[in-house]
Amino acid sequence: MKWNNPNRYLCVLMLFSLWATVARGQAKKEDYLLAVNQIAQYISGPMMDEQGRSRCDYNMTEGKWYEYEVPWHTGQAVNALLAAYKQTGNKKYLAAAIKGGEYWAGLEIKDHPVLKGMVNAHHGDTIGEDFIVFATVSDGTPGIYELSRVTKNDKYAKVATSAAYWMMKNMYDAEKGICYDNIDAKTGEVLKENSPFWKNKAEQTLFDVSRPNTEGWLFKDAFEFSGDNKFKDAFINLCNSLIEKQGPEGVWMSFMPNSAEARSFHPRFSLWYAESLIQAFKLTGDKKYLDAASRTAEVFAKAQQKDGTIYYDNYLNGRQPDKGSITGSAAALAGIVWMQLSQNGYKQFDENIEKSASWILKNRYAQDHPDPNLRGAVLETRIRFRKGKAWLTNRDTGSTFALRFLVDYIGYKFK
Repeated sequence: MKWNNPNRYLCVLMLFSLWATVARGQAKKEDYLLAVNQIAQYISGPMMDEQGRSRCDYNMTEGKWYEYEVPWHTGQAVNALLAAYKQTGNKKYLAAAIKGGEYWAGLEIKDHPVLKGMVNAHHGDTIGEDFIVFATVSDGTPGIYELSRVTKNDKYAKVATSAAYWMMKNMYDAEKGICYDNIDAKTGEVLKENSPFWKNKAEQTLFDVSRPNTEGWLFKDAFEFSGDNKFKDAFINLCNSLIEKQGPEGVWMSFMPNSAEARSFHPRFSLWYAESLIQAFKLTGDKKYLDAASRTAEVFAKAQQKDGTIYYDNYLNGRQPDKGSITGSAAALAGIVWMQLSQNGYKQFDENIEKSASWILKNRYAQDHPDPNLRGAVLETRIRFRKGKAWLTNRDTGSTFALRFLVDYIGYKFK
């Protein structure tokens, strides 16, 4: 076909028009639905193993998967797949979610003299298999409770609520407004003086070993499932503690993985707290929780680049972000928080929401990518240096949070 053929020009024009439409954030509902299905196929396919577990971090230079807080990441995958199932009706996504839920429920500890009723949710990665971290459990539970709601099978929520009882009894300090972070997985001891995350820090303070720990709003879900008001009281107390401990910047610099010394903030940590504050508003109707969440959302609106990108390391001291790690999950989770705030009258984030929507559509691996472990995934690069070499991964979190965002966005944008 010669270039003077009008059909050739028409084809080029149509392709340019499609690119320009996406670039302007004016894609159609069908474009977002296509992305939902492609990402859900990725999560339920190469991203999950035969046991229903998330494979977590994909090392792109080695072509291998590496585990990282598997219960947390699997719970997130379950939550995302359920959102896709409710949007599309595709039962393959529900089946994959159930498989993930079965794995998670199978973590219940039944015979340990101290940990009976808890879940065996080892953290892994740099602190190894000897510790269970509060947030490794709690931030995976929204998908577990949602699985019980969708399937009308209480099994999953019962296991999560059993763990919530154990954690409230053993890790929650109502007076201090915190939950301790770590448990010795062998002895069941809650670590109240030393954290494995601070191995080289001789003197550790309360905030080195604990946080408000409302990620995943476990106690709220446990209250709504069990009807036990102790959970409700604990959740509200912790959210009030969050507001009290929120820095003037709008984020929580006193707690890892934020760093007061470097003036850097993690790309998702404070957003999880903001999301839990929105849940507190839903529970109480008190607007103070939305106002606090909005202060956090403002920080991430400033961190978002013109094209919608949010990087992994961001700073409050004017230092430019580290562009080596591109965090699709941050663009997505910030977008989820921005949408919930916008729906409650905080319209200053509407432009940021559109940037995130456009970014997610444009920053996905192709369906015919040469590496089947990346086909359909959302960009989530992380560069670390381990074992004497660069450790370049594409993380599962980009896809799970992007899938949740897209389903929420379809309901937000195309009412």
